[in-house]
Amino acid sequence: MIKHDINENRKVLQAMYEDCALCPRNCHVNRDRALGYCGQSSEIRIARAALHFWEEPELSGACEGVEDPRGSGTVFFMGCNLRCTYCQNYEISRYVATDPLHKPQTEGTDVQQTEVLSESAAGTKACSGRAVTVEELAGIFLHLQAQGALNINLVTAFMHMPKIACALDLAKSKGLKLPVVYNSSGYESVEMLRHLDGLIDVYLPDLKYLDADLGAALSHAADYPEVAKEAIAEMVRQTDTIVRHLVLPGHVRESKRVLSYLHETYGDRIRISIMSQYTPVGPASETHPELNRRITKREYDRVVDHAIAIGITNAYIQDRAVAKESFIPAFHNLLIL
Repeated sequence: MIKHDINENRKVLQAMYEDCALCPRNCHVNRDRALGYCGQSSEIRIARAALHFWEEPELSGACEGVEDPRGSGTVFFMGCNLRCTYCQNYEISRYVATDPLHKPQTEGTDVQQTEVLSESAAGTKACSGRAVTVEELAGIFLHLQAQGALNINLVTAFMHMPKIACALDLAKSKGLKLPVVYNSSGYESVEMLRHLDGLIDVYLPDLKYLDADLGAALSHAADYPEVAKEAIAEMVRQTDTIVRHLVLPGHVRESKRVLSYLHETYGDRIRISIMSQYTPVGPASETHPELNRRITKREYDRVVDHAIAIGITNAYIQDRAVAKESFIPAFHNLLIL
């Protein structure tokens, strides 16, 4: 493990707010004055913090023989640097702050960024979340621990990592003992991830696709495959990593490619979570009608059969019963424990 001075890391990460390069978009916004591509200022906004029982069994405790799973202490952060047309958390990922002091920066940005920010601002019935300070966030971590959480699970946290790192330090100084899970789309800056070395206990990234055209069409990120591959390589170098892949309707061939790449590259060094839970919610039905259905049992079985055929043994598979809206957290009923 590369050793870093945590105080020096904090200074470097904090400076990134002023010329933001915390993610691969590299929008170089001063987020004390304007919004980044992610739709966020330097203010931490969270959508939900609660025990979450629908993660992989080792993270939520919801495994066979466990009658009272403890749950993952999950904190959902507002905003995202992807614009996945099928996003199941679109109510919070598409949110753009409306504070008049923080305007989306369009000068000097490419056309795609300007269009996406406009789309986000027009937005859907987005949850606005709640602003929290570093001290309040540390308190939330400690409260989740007191509730019996198995871990602290940071969902889409890259845009706030400078302050989250401070909150974790503060919480640890007050007794936080839980492992920290970094729950990510996979679209991450390797440089930022290197600053997290030693802070994260389990990485939980997606690998959505290897096809650049799909990255562009479905996530507004043609570079998604290469960026995610490099990010996952850094995560695996650092610590325990579980890579998720969501099977999309009509894209069995791409799912097979993703699983083959992961197995050929990492073998049993990682665990792979093959997810059947795709649920057609949000704007996907309008922009990509082919995604306006759940995957079929045959589609999922073909992907799982491929995993078995190529020798993957260190994996999670899902019952298709999880593919329903009741398994998506209720962000409008903001729950901060």
